[in-house]
Amino acid sequence: MPLMIQRARYEGPERRVHHVYVTRNTEYHVRKGVCVAVKQRSQAGFLPEHGALHMRLDGHVKVGTYLPLAGAPKLGTRLYFANDEGDILTSPVVAIVRPSKAVVATYPTDK
Repeated sequence: MPLMIQRARYEGPERRVHHVYVTRNTEYHVRKGVCVAVKQRSQAGFLPEHGALHMRLDGHVKVGTYLPLAGAPKLGTRLYFANDEGDILTSPVVAIVRPSKAVVATYPTDK
């Protein structure tokens, strides 16, 4: 009879630094609260230019409102990116995933 190991569910603070917020058409790759890559879901590679790149994810907005709320975005809310030059509001989030190490290794680097 094989030995079954049960893992305890981690209950501590969130330690992940990378998140991918998926909207209907776009993936926003965020590292430590800053957008580091953007990808159209219908295309293979990352976009070299997008307004959200290098912007801080400052919160989320409930659909039907325009008031940004603090805290981590949730399914069905819109991402709110901002910097000194302006802000960007996305369409609603349909999925939140953790990127693989292989995907993280392909993120564009600043030159």
